[in-house]
Amino acid sequence: MKNWALAGLSIGCAVISSGSALAQCGGASWYALHSRTASGEMMNPAKMTAAHKTLPMGAKVRVTDKRTGRSVIVRINDRGPFIKGRVIDLSKAAARKLGFINRGHTPVCIEKLG
Repeated sequence: MKNWALAGLSIGCAVISSGSALAQCGGASWYALHSRTASGEMMNPAKMTAAHKTLPMGAKVRVTDKRTGRSVIVRINDRGPFIKGRVIDLSKAAARKLGFINRGHTPVCIEKLG
């Protein structure tokens, strides 16, 4: 069990790795650059994409906001985040669907699909 503290909230979540399944909880932030991602494609803030430190490029991930219960599915196309306690950086479009654009970051759980 890992415990995370984000914006004054304490979150506990197990990190599970079994075959192709992965569940991880921590912080999420968003970004909207217009540069090349680690996968070589141009970052498009309007697409449902994300950055993760270790998941393979092209992996699909379900991201669930712990505050609201909303979830989105994104495709990993970049590396990051590089801020302690954060597990994923989302595109602006994904952050908008989760509803945390104004806050800038939110506690989430992510699950690798497939």
